[in-house]
Amino acid sequence: MAKNLKILKERREYNTWVANETFEDYSLRYAPKSFRKWSEFIVTNTALGGISFLALEAIGGSLVINYGFFNTFWAISLVSALIFLAGIPIAYYAAKYNIDMDLLTRGAGFGYIGSTITSVIYASFTFIFFALEAAIMAQALKLYMNLPLQWGYLLCSLIIIPMVFYGVTFINRLQLWTQPLWLILMVMPYLFVLHREPEVIQRWMEFGGNSPSGAGFNPLLFGAAATVSFSLTAQLGEQVDYLRFLPDLQPDNRRRWWVAAMAAGPGWIVLGWAKQIGGAFLAFLALEHGISLTKAKEPVYMYLAGFEDVFKTPEMVLGVVTLFVVVSQIKINVTNAYAGSLAWSNFFSRLTHNHPGRVVWLIFNVAISLLLMELGVFQTLEAVLGLYSNVAIAWIGALVADLIINKPLGWSPSYIEFKRAHLYNINPVGFGATVIASLVAITAFVGTWGEYAQAYSPFLALGLAFILSPILAKLTGGRFYIARANPYQSQIEASEVIGMITPTLNGGVRTLDNRNLIDCCLCEQSYEVPDMAYCPVYEGSICSLCCSLDSRCHDRCKPPLQFGEIRILQPLQAAFESKIAPHLDRKLLRFLGAFTLISSVTGLLFVVVAYLGLKDLPEQWPQLNETFLTLFFALYAPLLVILGIAAWWYVLSEESRELAEEELAAQNQQLAQEIEERQQAQQKLERLTQTLEQRVEARTEELSQALHRLKDTQAQLVQTEKMSGLGQLVAGVAHEINNPVNFIYGNLVHANDYIRDLLDFIRLYEQNCPTDDLEVQQRREEIELEFIAEDIVKILGSLRVGAERIREIVSSLRNFSRLDEAEVKPVDLHEGIESTLTILGNRLKARSDRPEVEIIRDYALLPEVLCHAGSLNQVFMNILVNALDALEERDRQRESQESYEHPSQIRISTEFETDWVRVIIEDNGPGIPEPVQSRIFDPFFTTKPIGKGTGLGMSICYQIVTEKHGGRLYYQPSMMGGAGFVIQLPREAEAMTQRLCANPRTQQAS
Repeated sequence: MAKNLKILKERREYNTWVANETFEDYSLRYAPKSFRKWSEFIVTNTALGGISFLALEAIGGSLVINYGFFNTFWAISLVSALIFLAGIPIAYYAAKYNIDMDLLTRGAGFGYIGSTITSVIYASFTFIFFALEAAIMAQALKLYMNLPLQWGYLLCSLIIIPMVFYGVTFINRLQLWTQPLWLILMVMPYLFVLHREPEVIQRWMEFGGNSPSGAGFNPLLFGAAATVSFSLTAQLGEQVDYLRFLPDLQPDNRRRWWVAAMAAGPGWIVLGWAKQIGGAFLAFLALEHGISLTKAKEPVYMYLAGFEDVFKTPEMVLGVVTLFVVVSQIKINVTNAYAGSLAWSNFFSRLTHNHPGRVVWLIFNVAISLLLMELGVFQTLEAVLGLYSNVAIAWIGALVADLIINKPLGWSPSYIEFKRAHLYNINPVGFGATVIASLVAITAFVGTWGEYAQAYSPFLALGLAFILSPILAKLTGGRFYIARANPYQSQIEASEVIGMITPTLNGGVRTLDNRNLIDCCLCEQSYEVPDMAYCPVYEGSICSLCCSLDSRCHDRCKPPLQFGEIRILQPLQAAFESKIAPHLDRKLLRFLGAFTLISSVTGLLFVVVAYLGLKDLPEQWPQLNETFLTLFFALYAPLLVILGIAAWWYVLSEESRELAEEELAAQNQQLAQEIEERQQAQQKLERLTQTLEQRVEARTEELSQALHRLKDTQAQLVQTEKMSGLGQLVAGVAHEINNPVNFIYGNLVHANDYIRDLLDFIRLYEQNCPTDDLEVQQRREEIELEFIAEDIVKILGSLRVGAERIREIVSSLRNFSRLDEAEVKPVDLHEGIESTLTILGNRLKARSDRPEVEIIRDYALLPEVLCHAGSLNQVFMNILVNALDALEERDRQRESQESYEHPSQIRISTEFETDWVRVIIEDNGPGIPEPVQSRIFDPFFTTKPIGKGTGLGMSICYQIVTEKHGGRLYYQPSMMGGAGFVIQLPREAEAMTQRLCANPRTQQAS
C-alpha cells in the first residue's frame, strides 16, 4: 500500500440539487433506512408501472411480421424465461443491500471503474427506449392533433423532465394514480376482439409474415427474433432502481418482502412477455384491418385496430388510443429518464470526480433521446436493438454468474461492497468476461462467422460471459474483488442479526430513530454505517459520495491493481517490465494507452454505423465494399491524427495537473508540519499548566476525601460504640435481673404448696373442730376467708406468669447481646429474629393512635449459620425499627379510622439454597421513592425528619453483612406494596473462617 500522506481537509459543500435528497434520491449511494418509508406494495406498484412501454408491443409486432408466429412466440418465450431466471439473484441482492444496478455491478466482479462500461450500457438502454417511447407518443399526437413529429418529439421529451425532478417521490404517486386506467385500457381491446372475433386466434397462429419458411420453424429466424427480444434484458436495471427502496427484510414482513422483490424484479418479464405476444397479435390484427405493413409495426396503429372492436366511431377510437398511448408513454418515460439520470451520475462521477446533481444528467439523458428521435431511431429499431442486446446480455450474464456461482462457492465475497475505498478500479472477473463476450458476440452479429453465429450471437454472449466469470474468478482466486478490508463490515453483518451497529473507528457516532449515524469528516453530514468508509488519508470516516468525488487522494488507501499477480499473466508482465518499460517513460505509456483506447472505440463506432447503414442492402455489398473501405480510411486516417493530438494534450494536461497537485500538497504538508509543531509546543505548555493544576486539585481532593473518611469513621465509631455500650448495658441489666427473678420464680412453687397446705388444714380444722365462737365467726366474715382461699391461688398463678415473662425478656436480652458467647459461632437465625421481636414487642402492640402491627412469619427450615450473632441481631433490629417507623409515619398521616382497613404488617421470610441463606424483611408501608433507593446505604443519608435519625443505621448494617460476613444486603420493593430488604449470607463464609484462624482471641473464645 502506498504511503498514506495526510492531506489537509477541506469541507466539501454540495449545490442545492445534490444536497436535497428529494431531488437526488441517493443516486450515488446506498439508500438509507430513513429514506425507505414506502410499503412493499407501493414499491412493487411503482416498479411494475414502468412496464407500460409500448416498445414491447412494437418489438412483438416487428418480430411476427418479419419472422412469423411460430418463430416469434418461442423466441419471446425462451428469452423471457432466461430474463426471469437472471432477474431472481439480481433482485434479491439489490433489495437486500438497498443499492442500484451500478453499485450492484461494482461489487459483483467489475470493480469501481470497470463498472463504468455497464453504466454506459445501462444508460444507452434508457435513452434508446426513451427515444422509442417518445417517438410512439409523438406519432399518436400527430394523428390526434396533427402535430408535426419534430415538435412532437420535443414536447414528449420536455414534459417528462419536471416529473422526474422529484425522483421516486413523485413517480410513486404517478404510477399509483395511473395504474388502474392503464390496465383497463390495455386489456380492453384484447377482450373485445376475442369476444367478437374468436376465430382470429387461429388465423394469427398460422401467420407466417415475411418468413421464407412461412408459419413453420426456422432456426435462423428464431435466433434473429431472440436477438431483438434479448435487448430487454437491461430492463432489470430499471426494476432494481426501485427495488432498493424496499423496507428491510424482517421476520414479520418476510412473505410480503419476497413477493415484492420477485414481482417487481424478475416478475416484470411475465407482463413483458404478455405485451410482446399481445403486440404480435395486434400487428396481425392491424394487417387484417387493412393497415400497411410498415404502419402495422407501430403501436399506435396496432391499438387503433384493436379499439375498433370496442368503440364504433373513429373519433372515439382515436381519442381513446391517444389517451392510452400518452398515459403509457409517460409512465415508462419517467422511469427511463430517472434510470438514465442514475446511470449517467454514476458514470461521470467516477471519470470526472464531479457531481453537479442527478437533475443535470436527467436533462443530458433526455437530450440524447431527443437527438435519436430526430435521427429516426424508430426506423432502425430492429438493427439497433439487435446490436445492443449482445452487449447487454454479456453484462447481465457475467453479473448473474458472479451472484449465483462465485459467491456461493466462496470465489468472491459473500456481500456486495460498492464503495471506492474498498474496491480495485478494475476487476478482471466481471469486466473481462463482459468485454470478451461482447466482442465475440458483436463479431458474430456482424456476420463474421456465418449465419448461425450471427443469428445466435446473444446466446453466445450469454453463455460465454456466464462461463468466463467463474473461470476468471477461480484463476484469480478472488484477489481483485476487495482492495482492502472494510473495518465496518463485521458490524454491518452483526446489525442484520441483532439490529444494532456500534462503530468503533474514528468519527462521531450518534443514534437517531434507532439508526446509528457517523459524521463524514469532509461534508460533515451524518450517514448510516453501510454508506461509510474509513479514510486513512484524511484520518476519519468518509461517506461514499465524498470518497467517489475526491481527486486528491489518488487511491492511496489501497494497493494498485497488479495483473502480474495472476499466474498466467506473470510472464507477460515480466517481459514488459524487463524489455519494454525501461525504454518508455510514463508520459509515453499514458499516451499509448489513451490513444489506443480512443482510436479503438472510434473505429468500432465507424464499423457499427457502417453495418447499420449497409445491412439492409446485402445485394449491393460487393459493389460498395471498395467504396466503403476508401471512405473509411479517408475519414478515419485524418481523425486518428486529431485523436493523437487530443490524447497527447490530455496526457500533458494530466501531468501538469499532477505536478501542480504534488507541489501544492508539498507546500501544504510543510505548512501543516509547521502548524503542527507550533500546536505541539502550545499543547506541551498547556499540558504542563494542566498537570500543575491537576496535582493541586488531586492533592486537595485527597485531603478532602481523607477528612470525609475521617468524619465517617468517627461517626461510625461513635455509633458502633453506642451500640456496643448498649449491648453491654443490656447484658448487665439482664444478668442483674436474672438472679432475683430466678429466686422469685423458684420460691413461687414452694409458696403455692405452703398456701395450699394451710388452706387444706383450715378446712380440715373446720370440719373436725366446729366452733360457734362469735368472735371467730365475725373475724371470718371480715377477712372473707372463702374469697381469700379462692383468690390467693389465682394471685400465685399471676405471679408465676409475670415471673415467666420477665425470664423470657431477660433471655431475649441476653440472646440479643450475645456478650457471654463466642464472637463467631453457628447459630439459629430464627432465634435471633424472635429475640429482636420480643424486645420490640411494646412497639408492635396496638395503641390509641394506631392498630397492632401484624407479624407474618414465613420461615423455611434453615441450617445453623456461622456468623457474628450479636452483629446480625443489630441488623435485624435496625431494619425492623425502620419498618416500624415507616408504618407509624404512615398511620399518623391517616385522617380517619376507615383507612385502617389494610392493617400494618411486617413479613419476615427465610430461604435456603445450597450455600446461601436469605432473610427477607418486608412491610406494607409507603415504601422508598425510586430516586433515593440508590442512596439507602450511604453514611448519614436518612429519609426521616431532622432530629429523628442519624442516617448511619443502614450503612452499619451494610458493613456488617458485606464486610463481616461476605454476604449481600440490598433493597427490593415489597410485594406487599412497601419496602423490602434482603439479607443474603453464606452458610459458611470463607472470610469468617479465615478470620477465626487468624485471630487467636476468637479461637480461644470459641
